Amino acid sequence: MEGFAARLSSDELKSLRKSRDVVAIRLDRRLEIQTTYSYSFLGLNTAAKQGAWFKSGFGRGAIIGILDTGVWPESPSFDDSGMPPVPRKWTGKCLEGESFNSSNCNRKIIGARFFSKGHGVASTSPTPDTVVEYASPRDSHGHGTHTSSTAGGAPVPMANVLGNGAGEARGMAPGAHIAMYKVCWFSGCYSSDILAAMDAAIRDGVDVLSLSLGGFPLPLYEDSIAIGSFRAMEKGISVICAAGNNGPIQYSVSNEAPWIATVGASTIDRRFPAIIRMGNGKFLYGESLYPGNRIPGSERELELIYVRDGERESEFCLRGSLPRTKVRGKMVVCDRGVNGRAEKGQVVKDAGGGAMVLANTAFNLEEDSVDAHVLPATLIGFDESMELKNYINSTKRPRARIIFGGTVIGKSRAPAVAQFSSRGPSFSNPSILKPDMIAPGVNIIAAWPQNLGPSGLPQDPRRVNFTVMSGRS
Repeated sequence: MEGFAARLSSDELKSLRKSRDVVAIRLDRRLEIQTTYSYSFLGLNTAAKQGAWFKSGFGRGAIIGILDTGVWPESPSFDDSGMPPVPRKWTGKCLEGESFNSSNCNRKIIGARFFSKGHGVASTSPTPDTVVEYASPRDSHGHGTHTSSTAGGAPVPMANVLGNGAGEARGMAPGAHIAMYKVCWFSGCYSSDILAAMDAAIRDGVDVLSLSLGGFPLPLYEDSIAIGSFRAMEKGISVICAAGNNGPIQYSVSNEAPWIATVGASTIDRRFPAIIRMGNGKFLYGESLYPGNRIPGSERELELIYVRDGERESEFCLRGSLPRTKVRGKMVVCDRGVNGRAEKGQVVKDAGGGAMVLANTAFNLEEDSVDAHVLPATLIGFDESMELKNYINSTKRPRARIIFGGTVIGKSRAPAVAQFSSRGPSFSNPSILKPDMIAPGVNIIAAWPQNLGPSGLPQDPRRVNFTVMSGRS
C-alpha cells in the first residue's frame, strides 16, 4: 500500500492538504476488538469422508493471518503435531520481543509480528488496573488467543472451562497455519497499526486475513480496513471481518465493504443453566459458567438485595458503589451496563457479597452471554429480572439460591442472530446488504492465555487453558 503514518501539527496538516501530490489524509482512528462444540453444531464431522470439511483438507497448508491482541503460543491449541511444513511461499517473520522469541513459532504459528507506533502516539497511560502489556506478539488480553484458536486451533481433547462445556476443541481450519499480527493494546486498535499490519501480511504471503475488530461504520473512502482489504483482495487474499457488537441497532454493521466477508454472530444450542429459586418457591431461568455444582456451599440460600443509589449508580455495581454493611453475605442483583459483566461480580465480592444475579435491562432483553464469574452468579433475561425485582419489592426479607446445572446440549432452538450482533444494511450505502452471513459467536469456548483467569479480570487468580467469549464470529 502506498502511504505512511505521521504525527502532524495543524499547520502541517493544512499544508499537506493543499498539495496536489497528496490524494487523501485520514485521521488515525481507534477501533475495538469485537470452540468445543461449534463445529459439531455446524454439522462438521471429522470422520465423514464425503463431507465438505474433509474435502477441504481441514484447511491444511493454508495461512490465516490474524490481526488482534497477539497470541499465547504455549496453548495446546497451537501444538504443531501432524502439521505440514511451512509453505515455501511464506516470507513472514517471528519477531522477538518481551517474553517472546523465535522458538515460540512452530509449524502451527509460523509468523508473529507486533505493531504499536500508532498506539504509542495516540493512547493515554494505562490505569493501575490495566493488564500488563507485552511489547511483543505475546497476548496479554486473551482475545487474540481466543480468535486464532477458533479459526485454526489444533484438536485438543477434554477441553473445558472449569468443568463446563467439556469436549474436543478444534478450530474451523485445524490444518491451517497461523500468522499473528498484534495490533490491539490496552487502549484499543489504531488504524495506522492495522494498515501497517495488513500491508505486512500481504507481503508475507497469507491466504486469508481475519479481523475480529471494528467500530461504527464509516464511508468506504475513510475506512482503513476497507482500503487495506481492497489491496488484499487484489492479491487474491480473502478478508473475513466481524460485523460488530452494536446490535440490534439498524445500520450499525461495521466492515461493510463489498469485498469483505462480513460475519454476524449467532447462537448455538448449548446452554449452561444456573436457575434461581426464589423464597416464594418460583424459579427463574439463568445461565452461568461458574462451577457451582462442583464447589460446596455455592448453592446455599441467601438474602437477596437490590441496592439503588442514584448518585453512586449502585444498581450497576460500579466500583465503590456497594456499601459493605448492606451487601455482606447477601446475593446482590446487578443491572447490566456501564461496566463489564464479570467486573460486577468482582465488585460484589470485594464488598463482601456472597453471590450475584446479573440482570438484563430493556436494552439487553434476553441476550445470554455467560461468564466464568469469580463468585456464585447467574445471568437472567429482562423478563426474569422484572419478576425478580417485583419479588424483592413485595417481600420483607427476600431470599434466593442459585442451582447450577452444568452443560445442556440440544434443548434450545438455534441458530438465531445474537441480540448484540450488529445489523445492516450498510450505513453509508444501504444498497450493500450486510452482514453476509452469521456464524457461532455466542458463548464460544476457545484457547486462553495463562496470565489471566477465565473471567479476564486482573484480580482473578484462577488459571485455565480455555474460557468462554461472545461477540466475535
